[in-house]
Amino acid sequence: MPKSVQKIRNIGVMAHIDAGKTTVSERILYYTGKTYKMGEVHDGTAVMDYLEEEQQRGITITSAATTCPWKEWVFNLIDTPGHVDFTAEVERSLRVLDAAIAVFDGSEGVQAQSETVWRQGQKYNLPCICFINKMDKTGADFEMSVNSIRDKLLAHPVCLQIPIGADTTFVGLIDLITMRAIYYKAEKLGASFEERDIPEEFTADVARWRHDMLESLAEFDEHLMEKYVHDEHIEEELIHKAVRVGMLAGKINPVFCGSALKYIGVQRLLDGVGRYCPSPLDKPELFGHKPGEKELNIPIKCDASKPLAALAFKIINDKHGDLYFLRIYQGTLKGSTRVLDANKGKKENITRIFQMHAGSREIVESAKAGDIVACVGLKDIYTGDTICDTKHPVVLENITFPETVISMSIEPFSTADRDKLSEGLAVLRKEDPTFKCKFDTETGQTIISGMGELHLEVLQHRLIRDMKINVRVGRPKVAYREAITSKIQAEGKFIRQTGGRGQYGHAIITIEPLFDETGHYSKETEFENKIIGGSIPREYIPAIESGVKQALASGELMGYPVVGAKVTLLDGSFHQVDSSELAFEQAGVLAVREALKKAGPILLEPIMKIEVIVPDSDYGSVQGNIISKRGMIYDTRMHSKMRVLDAKVPLAEMFGYSSELRGITSGRGSFVMEPSTYEKVPEQISEKILADY
Repeated sequence: MPKSVQKIRNIGVMAHIDAGKTTVSERILYYTGKTYKMGEVHDGTAVMDYLEEEQQRGITITSAATTCPWKEWVFNLIDTPGHVDFTAEVERSLRVLDAAIAVFDGSEGVQAQSETVWRQGQKYNLPCICFINKMDKTGADFEMSVNSIRDKLLAHPVCLQIPIGADTTFVGLIDLITMRAIYYKAEKLGASFEERDIPEEFTADVARWRHDMLESLAEFDEHLMEKYVHDEHIEEELIHKAVRVGMLAGKINPVFCGSALKYIGVQRLLDGVGRYCPSPLDKPELFGHKPGEKELNIPIKCDASKPLAALAFKIINDKHGDLYFLRIYQGTLKGSTRVLDANKGKKENITRIFQMHAGSREIVESAKAGDIVACVGLKDIYTGDTICDTKHPVVLENITFPETVISMSIEPFSTADRDKLSEGLAVLRKEDPTFKCKFDTETGQTIISGMGELHLEVLQHRLIRDMKINVRVGRPKVAYREAITSKIQAEGKFIRQTGGRGQYGHAIITIEPLFDETGHYSKETEFENKIIGGSIPREYIPAIESGVKQALASGELMGYPVVGAKVTLLDGSFHQVDSSELAFEQAGVLAVREALKKAGPILLEPIMKIEVIVPDSDYGSVQGNIISKRGMIYDTRMHSKMRVLDAKVPLAEMFGYSSELRGITSGRGSFVMEPSTYEKVPEQISEKILADY
């Protein structure tokens, strides 16, 4: 590791599925000397796709981390998945990074999942560099891609390069800062290139793009502004400085271009990451809070001499012991150290620390603020927990993950597999925060839930292939939610008299629907205490809130969680001797259950946002098929010779859609989908679901 934290760049590669993220990562590893042979996704030899499942499918499933040097910088690089089913991997990676490279397909521009990962990056205020990849692909259009970044992502792209040609004529780049044309020699794996004067046919284009670049950068540097206004020569260093200032302020997104597959443009992208992306020291100050409190009032500084504060953002089950990935925000972490899990208040041991390189690792003595490392020795840490100095407890803001949308039953083949299955599910739950499992007492089945069919399929393969557990699974089912339609007042009384001290709890509540700003049911539930005057002592209020949440976790109709409900505690009574926290918790449960029966409960279903790309000749058939699935098409556009449809369709109608689409389009159609919102299930369909239940 370098002595200076200023030279560290914690970056992630994010994009829509198949935009070329992993190929970009493989080129980065090759050029930075971390690998000596170029890995390819299509051959199943990509270093960053090191799981057997990833190599077979040709997609990234788990985020892979590595550390690599480039010139005077050190990059901690994380390659994230593009498939929406593995969105948790993207979420937790972006939470601990300082900047991101957003990769776009040069022939498609911004695609559905590009928007999702971009929004995730914005949530964490990540400065983003854009890399328009696949400029050698049929239909590649640089200007269209840049415009789609501006229009669809509402970003501020500033092009520092433009391509020389496109499609089969793509041979290199024109650098708008140095004003030189760079031609690459593919047979030398991109290591060999030649700088020449800008060809005459590009003079007008270059003038226009450079004018736009300087105009955008002028507001970030007074000297540059002055020289730009007076049409004077502008030094390269001045431009680099302005790009960095603009990027750190989150006001611009530098745009690079190339073809990772043809080895064009990746080294220049690496230079850009080093020059313009923030170091850990450049990031805004973080704040944590004391355990048990909520107010973020403890400043966390990127300083190796201060008490330790690190976030566990990923856990991998390993035959040598669980591997915990940490981003160190403050202090120094050493091997054989006692640390505190601030979320649970438990002390834990860290035995060894590793610098990771995808599936392999290298032992290091210590790690400092700004580093991303992995360690072994911890026991009960979960994703999002804070590891800190035992004498200076602090909790960092946790990572939030989306709700699961699909579930299915899973059963062991034999009694011997039953215990192994519960252990295997516990391992998967610890590794993957978007994987849930519960035992249904009514049916005697174990129900697993996840982000999509592919997500559950991959987890099922892990149980069977990696953990050697024989299981059979049921058909996937939609993870519905329940909501209420009217405001109701109800009361819950819990009275037990069994000789000696009894139990007494009494709560009066109202429950009402809660909507978000878009008019849909809110994803959250709220609890408000309106008791004034002590009809229930203050120490029992948290117990009532706990009972309320417990009752809302399993609704009235089918036992699905209730969302978009606000519960207000109005009144109640207590007994000087018999009242207890347990009694008031039960009173809260009884009051909510009573209220749910009368409040007009309804079923909500997950609605998916889908993007379907089909040949124009099949548009009518595909459109009819989507409408037959209760879908609503809200946008269509031509892209080259293909038609792109944007639609919203209930998840319940989308099972097996990939086979249907292949059949309709003779294998030429493709689609991606992501969760959008929850909406009311139409009455006749709801009646059928409830009847089957």
